[in-house]
Amino acid sequence: MSANKRKLPSGLAETFETIKGLLITIKPKLIDPSEKQHGWSTIHSELLHLSSLAESFTKRRPRSNKEWISIADTLDREGVWLWNVATSIPPTRDDHAGQITAAARLAGFRLVEAGLEQNPTAETLIHVLHLASKAGASLSASGNHDHAGSVLGSAAKYEEALKKAEDLEHSQGQARARVVLLYYASRMEAAWREGNDGIADFMLSRISDSDQLNSLLPRDRELLVAKVLEIGKTVLKAGSQESNPAVRGARGHDAVKWLQKAFALSEPLEGGDNVSTRHLKRAILRSLARAYFLSSSEEPENLVRAEASLNELISSIDSSEHTSTEYQQLRWMRIAVLKKRKAGHVLLLEAFQSIIDHMSLSDNTITDILQELRGLGEERALIVATHQRCLQRVLDTEGSPREGLLDRILLSLLFHCSKDTDHAQSMQAISAAFKSLTDARFELSKISATACLTLLWQFGDRLYQNKRWAEAADWYLAGTHKALTSVARLSDGKCLRKAALCYIQQGDLAQAAATIRRCSAQEAATYYVKLLIAVRQGFEDEAIGLVRAMVTASGFDRKTLMLATQLANESDMKNLLLSVLEALLETMGTSGNPSSDTEALTLARCIIRLILKLMGEPGANRESLVQVLIGHFRTAILLIKKLEESANLALVARDISWLWRAAYNCAIQGCSEWEHSESSVSDIFDIARQLLEAYRDASLTETDVEIYLHIIDASFATVAGRVFALRKQLSGGHDIESREGCLRSVLQDIASCRKRICAVTDSAKLEDAEDISRSQSYVHVLLVFEVEILCHMRDWEKLLQVINETLQLDQGAINTFEAMTDILWVEKGCPVNVLFTALEAILHASLDRGSLSINKFSRWLRAICTMLLSRNTSEDRTKAIGYVEQAVHVLEDHTDRDTQAYPIDERQWLLGTTYNTGIECLHASLLDEAKRWFEASTTICRFVPDGGTRAGKISETYTRLLERYASYSSSA
Repeated sequence: MSANKRKLPSGLAETFETIKGLLITIKPKLIDPSEKQHGWSTIHSELLHLSSLAESFTKRRPRSNKEWISIADTLDREGVWLWNVATSIPPTRDDHAGQITAAARLAGFRLVEAGLEQNPTAETLIHVLHLASKAGASLSASGNHDHAGSVLGSAAKYEEALKKAEDLEHSQGQARARVVLLYYASRMEAAWREGNDGIADFMLSRISDSDQLNSLLPRDRELLVAKVLEIGKTVLKAGSQESNPAVRGARGHDAVKWLQKAFALSEPLEGGDNVSTRHLKRAILRSLARAYFLSSSEEPENLVRAEASLNELISSIDSSEHTSTEYQQLRWMRIAVLKKRKAGHVLLLEAFQSIIDHMSLSDNTITDILQELRGLGEERALIVATHQRCLQRVLDTEGSPREGLLDRILLSLLFHCSKDTDHAQSMQAISAAFKSLTDARFELSKISATACLTLLWQFGDRLYQNKRWAEAADWYLAGTHKALTSVARLSDGKCLRKAALCYIQQGDLAQAAATIRRCSAQEAATYYVKLLIAVRQGFEDEAIGLVRAMVTASGFDRKTLMLATQLANESDMKNLLLSVLEALLETMGTSGNPSSDTEALTLARCIIRLILKLMGEPGANRESLVQVLIGHFRTAILLIKKLEESANLALVARDISWLWRAAYNCAIQGCSEWEHSESSVSDIFDIARQLLEAYRDASLTETDVEIYLHIIDASFATVAGRVFALRKQLSGGHDIESREGCLRSVLQDIASCRKRICAVTDSAKLEDAEDISRSQSYVHVLLVFEVEILCHMRDWEKLLQVINETLQLDQGAINTFEAMTDILWVEKGCPVNVLFTALEAILHASLDRGSLSINKFSRWLRAICTMLLSRNTSEDRTKAIGYVEQAVHVLEDHTDRDTQAYPIDERQWLLGTTYNTGIECLHASLLDEAKRWFEASTTICRFVPDGGTRAGKISETYTRLLERYASYSSSA
């Protein structure tokens, strides 16, 4: 070897030594796996450096001589060794092995290239071109495009040299063809990976146009087709991931070009028993169909080509492979193609049937079918037919998990049928599906049947709400099919009742009656539907019998009686209403259980609300309804008292709140709208008062002042109404016994009301001055009512007590005394002392409180003075002159402001009475009294017409009186 070194130029010798040194370093690393795992980057850089040195050596190598042959052998041997080692490097997850393999092949090729003779033979060129193509392809696959281009550039020179080399024995034709096409394929693959589509297309065309294709062995042609297919599939995959439709279509078009080439290249291959060839062709057709589908946005006719490709694929599959995943994917692809080109119903149904008939039954495959059907929109007939096919396939398959699959198919079918605008077709489809189950003697489990029933009821309810009664009835009746036998005992009655209700709404009462007669179970709900039909038909007696049967039937609920109450009222069947209410009261019970009492109170509240609603309807029999209303209000009050005794009143505070408001508002409405109903209105006001007090006691927080105000108002309204009613009764001439009882009852109510109002005002619950004033005015009115009742009862002693109590009031007494006086004034049997006391009280109230009506004052004073003077005692005359003097003060205070304020006739009466009384006192020698009377009359003369003349006459008389008085005094 030293002799050879001396024959090489110095620089070339150093390169050769460096190459040898690198080989010594690299070989152990490539052989030892542990070295490779810990030094991938080092080995890779060393191999690239080695290939660079070998390439440099090739460019500067000497002409061939004997010494050179030995060096060339060494380089060739080392290159072959590296190439063989590269093929044995196992792959790794991070692709380091692929990069090392490519680098090792590059280094091996460069070493072999460095050891070539100056004029290589054709056989050598074939070998080197093969290595160059393989190395270039490997470098391109690992992403090292620069070195791949360099290697393939060298391969181009060898390809050109191979063309010029002669094949003297004509034995290298097939080898030449194989290596050249391999070179074209490697150039094509590398250019495509670099993104150089022009070079890739050019190389593909050279492959397609090459005359040497027919010289390839089937295996080599398969490898070539696989390369072209791989590129086409990659382009197709990239296009499928594009979001832009235009870009996606363009990529699909590019993929079609590559895949068509792959298909054309595969045509000469004979399938036969070669499994790999068959799979290769199927892969091409499958990818080509996808590419046609993807590019159909640009070329619509590609949809037809896609369908043709798929048909060819499907027909090429052996029957033994019909259930394979590959075949099912092809069928699904055909569905997509047919949908996109909007194929007819028949073609789509055949495609779905093909999938269903050859799929393996599982949740996933059924899910795929059902999800695909959801996207078919309005193709209801196709959807239903496909469901039927799935259903039959599951039923025909033994040993499959049929229960769960059938559930899903049936529920999906029901859902799609609910969306169908053709109701008859939907019902036919559902009936056919259920019939398939019964024909197969398959019984759904309770869970499955319940799920189907739930959907049937849901869709029926939706149609019912949309007032499509007949269609809703069909959906409900579908739930009575024999296929749902497992839940028939519980569900059939409900289905038939729902259907009967639909017919009732539609007005087909005969059909409704026929339907409900099919119910075998004697349930309360069934009786209620029968009741509803009987009421609509006008059979009141039959309806009453059904109510009684309903109460004792199984599943009875008081709410049905509430509905029956409303039904009876709406139908104006009074006997039926009475029967329903009686049954309702019977179900309330008297157990004393708080929860039962609470429920009963709620029921009473519902009845009251219903009655109030009925009272508001035009033409309602208000008088009878009011009495029923009062009865239920009183029942509610009894229940509240029971709850109060058991300390559970707080549980029904909201109910009590609603009840008192209802009663209060109803009573107010009655005041303005009900005629001749004073007694009923009073009763409702009294009920409202009791409920308000119950609400006050039930409240856990501080009661609002409005509650107390409402208590006062309701209590007063009760008494007022009963007083008014009593007046009517008295004017009607009732017998003595009834009269006395009514008077005492009302008198007792008045006393209770006064006590109730005073309790509220004394407790300082009222803060607003207006509220306090109104409450006090109620007390005054009640006192007037009490006086009125006592007058009728001739209880004058108690009446004087009432007047004296009124004297203690601070405000509003003047009006109260006025009203009392008006009552006593017209009462013929009223004792004088009683009337006098009242008149005296009103005068004092007028004068003390400055609340003076001059006109009334003058007449009240005249009446009092007349009574006093008629008794003609000294005390009475003294009181009378006192009142006259008060009248004089009133005249002096008000005449300047209003000369007509004090009536003229009353002034004349005052003047005449004072003068005549003074004369009488003068004749009776009551000189002091006469003096006061004459003084008063003299003063009154100022306020009467021609008063000066009259004053003169009175003055003369008065003068003689004074003279006589003086002589009397001196003699005394």
